[in-house]
Amino acid sequence: MGACLRLFLSEQDQTLLKLRAAELVKVKDHAEVIRLNIHGWYVKKISADFRCIAQKTREVLHRWQR
Repeated sequence: MGACLRLFLSEQDQTLLKLRAAELVKVKDHAEVIRLNIHGWYVKKISADFRCIAQKTREVLHRWQR
């Protein structure tokens, strides 16, 4: 089992909210995955909510972190 991954952001949260409101589904979903993680959700719960595998959720978070 992998270690817990949690990101911390401040002003970027507003940017993510704007992306979530965008028309692009993939971008919206990725923005919401990041926002949920920021607000305390763990990878397992986010993956269940989006009905995807945990590895995909981790990839989104790691890409954002880079």
